[in-house]
Amino acid sequence: MSLASSTIAELRRHLLKKDITPTDILLDLQKSITQDHGTVGAYLSLDIESALKEAVNTDVTLPLGGIPLAIKDNINVIGQPCTCGSRFLNNSYTAPYDATCIQQLRSAGAIPFGRANMDEFAMGSSTENSALGVTRNPWDHDRIPGGSSGGSAAAVGGNLAIAALGSDTGGSIRQPAAFCSCVGLKPTYGRVSRYGLVAFASSLDQIGPLTKTVEDSAILLNYLCGKDKRDSTSLDASVPDFTTVLGKDIKGLKIGLPKEYFIDGIHAGIREKVDQAVRQLENLGAHIEEISLPHTDIAIATYYVLAPAEASANLSRFDGVRYGHRAENTSDVLDHYLTTRAEGFGPEVKRRILLGTYVLSSGYYDAYYVKAQKARTLIRKDFTDAFDNVDIILSPTTPAPPFKLGELRDDPLAMYLEDLCTIPANLAGLPALSLPCGFVSINGKDLPVGLQLIGKPLDEATLLKTAFAYEQSTTWHQRKPAH
Repeated sequence: MSLASSTIAELRRHLLKKDITPTDILLDLQKSITQDHGTVGAYLSLDIESALKEAVNTDVTLPLGGIPLAIKDNINVIGQPCTCGSRFLNNSYTAPYDATCIQQLRSAGAIPFGRANMDEFAMGSSTENSALGVTRNPWDHDRIPGGSSGGSAAAVGGNLAIAALGSDTGGSIRQPAAFCSCVGLKPTYGRVSRYGLVAFASSLDQIGPLTKTVEDSAILLNYLCGKDKRDSTSLDASVPDFTTVLGKDIKGLKIGLPKEYFIDGIHAGIREKVDQAVRQLENLGAHIEEISLPHTDIAIATYYVLAPAEASANLSRFDGVRYGHRAENTSDVLDHYLTTRAEGFGPEVKRRILLGTYVLSSGYYDAYYVKAQKARTLIRKDFTDAFDNVDIILSPTTPAPPFKLGELRDDPLAMYLEDLCTIPANLAGLPALSLPCGFVSINGKDLPVGLQLIGKPLDEATLLKTAFAYEQSTTWHQRKPAH
């Protein structure tokens, strides 16, 4: 039995039977990571020693007792580095506290294990913007794993992690989940506390799980949600046991297919696999109908005004004075500030700071930022109107398969368009999930395809029920990449 390739649910059964110990799981993971020889490069750092100490003292009767989790490197874990994939924080910042989500997972018995690579400050769709190393797709090492949670997805999809945490601002959990053939869930905005997550765009960011199965996603979500007084945006909403809906039938479920997501630019192979998934859901008893989300075409533009605006404000704290990279031999305070940020931030982060500062500047605030907020309201209303008639909205997760390393690095606009199908859910604050729905063959390599389901606010239960019904009627989640 390969422990590294097992699911949370499988490992929990074996732990309770005392067939294995938490230490066994960690050592098997360490072996798998060592055998990878850094080819996938999912991790920026590992703390085997601390994890093993926790494993020895773990109460396996707790709900997640003994389960190690990879953590995206923008989520604080006490005593661990938190680099955000940036030179600015590399070798200069160690987390002095646990994020709320880490505290809750620890209380359930989980063990934080390893810092997963990511696009710098979560800005990117390929993990190529990481200043600290390359992460490759476990299905084709010449291709990107997606981003910004590329390390988390590559670790789970490549059996180098049992499960992982990521963050999703415009698709950063779902897009890499689609590219690496795993399940990625972005909860409703406010479902999960953002305390301890390094902020990119505060009105869009949300922490969520990347897992091998829908069941594992439901298990982790149980211990991620909840009101947190340290995060004013967290919601005081009841948290059901999300696993109780798994296995219930979906007969009569109304699924909407937005015509704006099924356009000519979608890769033919992806369109074919998603169409097959729609027919499978129909066979399971769901009702399918075409719907319209008429303001989809302005979502990308809206996002790339609002997200950089918030980023420019959030990243102003990185000044080289209190923590992080500090430029040397500068002449005065202004020179120190400018040189520190020029040295510490990579090209994409600088691009977004400049764009965000521009749209917030005097004379342009009303023309861009205020107008984008109005556009966001229209996008949100599209979803509200659609959910008057359907229970779930279905689309491809990505318009194209994972592209080759370097292919879009010098074309930021093309890179931004990779999030065409995922960004609207963030703008509307809705829960959305990606799960495997097949593969397309390109140059002899099978590349994963993701199916996206978008739900009503706080209705993760229906998302998980639908995803589980589809997953269990197919075998896509059982396929593993060849090493």
